[in-house]
Amino acid sequence: MLPPVLIVEDDTKLARIVKAYLEGADFRTVHVSTVREALQKAEEESPLAVILDLGLPDGSGEELCQSLKEMGDFPVIMLTAKSSEEELLAGFALGADDYVTKPASPRELICRLKAVLKRYDRGSAGKETVDSFNNGALVLNGLRHQIAKDGRPVAVTPTEFKLMLTLASSPGRTFTRDELISRALGYQFEGYDRSIDAHIKNLRQKIETDPRAPEYLRTVYGVGYMFAGERDAL
Repeated sequence: MLPPVLIVEDDTKLARIVKAYLEGADFRTVHVSTVREALQKAEEESPLAVILDLGLPDGSGEELCQSLKEMGDFPVIMLTAKSSEEELLAGFALGADDYVTKPASPRELICRLKAVLKRYDRGSAGKETVDSFNNGALVLNGLRHQIAKDGRPVAVTPTEFKLMLTLASSPGRTFTRDELISRALGYQFEGYDRSIDAHIKNLRQKIETDPRAPEYLRTVYGVGYMFAGERDAL
């Protein structure tokens, strides 16, 4: 049996609508309305994906997102009324794989869910090599989906890793935001190219010595981003 999509939403009317549309698209669903229930079901079911409302009655949806990411390798789509740029960036920093603001079209939500699942499927068969850059200062392990900087592991989300892997696959090449969305993230909706900026900002905080003067992830103004590391010889 296919694992369920876990719907974490305390608005029962909205949850019923989302549940009906998902089941109409042949997804199995489980609905819960609290942080406690979400953690319990995620432990029991190992969900295919989680659709997460941030405004929950018994705790922080943001903290729940972090807990869910620690439990397993499944995508989390935040479904929330919070829509400012700061809140969007904070959502991605917590590990969210996509961010849909209310009121949301159920059809759009299903499209985003399918896209993020396709991205995970593609990533699971990902690059099974280890790439080293700048004399071993930065290492990308494609099999384990891990990054190390100066010999120390760097905690990144699956989305951040896929972006790094895409950029580092062609050092010196400039990728537009649309290319990164299409090649690394697998979804493309108008207005969401700014999600790339959020992920790049998070990655710089994690791997750059000085995020304001990045050594690896450089902005090509008016175009996109480029990975500037030098691949080590085999």
